[in-house]
Amino acid sequence: MNRAVVAAAVTLVLCSCAAPQPASVTLPQSQAPTSAEEEAARNRARVHTELAAGYYELRNMAVALEEVNQALKADPAFGPAYNVAGLIYGELREDRLAQENFQRALRIDPLDPDTNNNYGRFLCERKQEREALKYFMAALRNPLYRTPERSYLNAGLCSRRQGDIAAAEEFFTKALHAKPNNAQALYQLSDISYQRGNYAQAKSYLVRVEQLANPSAEVLWLALRIERRLGDRNAEASYAQQLRRRFPDSKEARSLIAGAYE
Repeated sequence: MNRAVVAAAVTLVLCSCAAPQPASVTLPQSQAPTSAEEEAARNRARVHTELAAGYYELRNMAVALEEVNQALKADPAFGPAYNVAGLIYGELREDRLAQENFQRALRIDPLDPDTNNNYGRFLCERKQEREALKYFMAALRNPLYRTPERSYLNAGLCSRRQGDIAAAEEFFTKALHAKPNNAQALYQLSDISYQRGNYAQAKSYLVRVEQLANPSAEVLWLALRIERRLGDRNAEASYAQQLRRRFPDSKEARSLIAGAYE
């Protein structure tokens, strides 16, 4: 397995469309290996953790757990291994074990932004939005966080679940400032603008989404409804045709056939 691909699976975000990024494995000085033997053990733990993350991404949870166990056998104090274990147990709906592993990782390194982000995501998915936001903010307070747009995006999604649209919009805007081509943040801002009746602004955001990648059924459905509100029947028909042709079995296509535009 390509280790570059494997390492890319360590950090996941709440939305499925965002690409994974490597988890930070930089440890505080107090946690750094102090001997050649300890350094070798730490390296073995790092490799097994990367493999675990890769198998997690491939949805092979049994092998992913085996690799996590090997990582922790090599170095029981390697925080990123507990982080990946939390992701795996969360996917398996073993919530108690997931929580224990995320918390163990944070006891080892409370400042680790990837673990804070992943634990926040876990909590938000379990409808603990207020608690989840604390962990997203903890991740963002780390000045060494390489992908802050992910926690801004997650915080926005979590705020939107709470019904706090103003906070969600602010977080999505910050995600865009951190990464201007963040397709999910653009989509969310477009959808918020549409819900507010600002159809021209909704279209401007969604045009940028379409420039980044082939549109999903979700994007086509929103684009169709925006053009319907703007009165452009040709554009509406074009999006409808694309949706029916490319995603005939999607819930969005079923809504189109049923005429359930809202």
